[in-house]
Amino acid sequence: MKMKWMRSMLAILLVTALCASPALAKEPIKIGAFFDLSGPASFIGTPTKLVAEMVVDKINKEGGVNGQPIELVIGDTEGDPAKATIIAKKFIYKEKVVALIGPTRTGTGMAVKKLVEEAGMPTFMTVGGDPVIMGGKFGTFENIFKSPQRSSVAVKRLYMFLQKKGLKKVALLTASDGFGKDGARWLEKLAGDYGLEVVAKESFGPKDTDMTAQLTKLKNAAPQAIVCWTIGPAGAIVSKNKVQLGIELPLFQCHGLPDPKYIELAGKASEGDRMPGTKLMIVDELPDSDPQKQVIQEFVKLYKDVYKYDRKFTINTHSGYAWDAITIVANAMKKAGVEAGALRAAIAETKGYVGISGIYNLTPEDHNGLDVDSMVIVEVKDGKFVLAQ
Repeated sequence: MKMKWMRSMLAILLVTALCASPALAKEPIKIGAFFDLSGPASFIGTPTKLVAEMVVDKINKEGGVNGQPIELVIGDTEGDPAKATIIAKKFIYKEKVVALIGPTRTGTGMAVKKLVEEAGMPTFMTVGGDPVIMGGKFGTFENIFKSPQRSSVAVKRLYMFLQKKGLKKVALLTASDGFGKDGARWLEKLAGDYGLEVVAKESFGPKDTDMTAQLTKLKNAAPQAIVCWTIGPAGAIVSKNKVQLGIELPLFQCHGLPDPKYIELAGKASEGDRMPGTKLMIVDELPDSDPQKQVIQEFVKLYKDVYKYDRKFTINTHSGYAWDAITIVANAMKKAGVEAGALRAAIAETKGYVGISGIYNLTPEDHNGLDVDSMVIVEVKDGKFVLAQ
């Protein structure tokens, strides 16, 4: 009788344990995601949030991270460095997230850099500028990674194209914000490596609405091409001002502007403008042998046909950044768990990840992992982006 009772109790305990396991496995892993959901860069930040939610949904449907779902905790930085810092503190110390994704712009990224470093928080940024993953006077970056190509890589890819076209004299027009200054630094530093001479340089405020004075000065320096480094509407204004002034020099923009919005704002003035961008912009022109082609096509199908995000936000060069950042972090969690030190190390060891924005090969020294072969030069032709010839 006693043995029968014990067997019954063991059976009950076993059933209870089996029933309890799925509940434990479903405890979510919190990741903080903060972007410019309002403010001047919301046209980038809002679709980035949507893509972040899209990839998390995909990961969770495929079993999450070793059986645990990912839960995104969303924050709006409004493009304000102070607000970005407040949100990051809340995520880290109140929400107890295991990693951060974002923010949107270089300035807000730099604002939270010291905070996340001191907290030891693995952070995968979606900003364009290099300083977030540069050391020295920019501070440490042990815990910080970024998914968009470095500004230096975009400059190299652009200069390779100029060199190929035999253009040797360039004039620079850059925004006075963090991203513009980062671009200016690399444009000047790397020019000599490609046999280029910077014959003039001008800057403008990112909210300026007329750059004709700067463009006139650049034209008078007799360059063979003008290179502009900014994001947002300012780039389209430069394109329109150039045409209004009758300047027939070729205009090259930065890797943050391959976006149908640029063509919409600049109109016919954008015809012929060229810029470095991700392969996402010309995926159908890629050869079938390119390992990114199928990955990007599947992303585009999800974005357009399943989630229908393109009805409000057309796909642009920024669209894949959150996808790549979250996927790399999730892959690292599957291998190393969520303890900060182990997770950070696993992210830094990412090799051969075929993403939307490139094939990532990170190292403890290189927290981006993309090179010039991840970028193409695109051109505006007949109102759309094509591979530049």
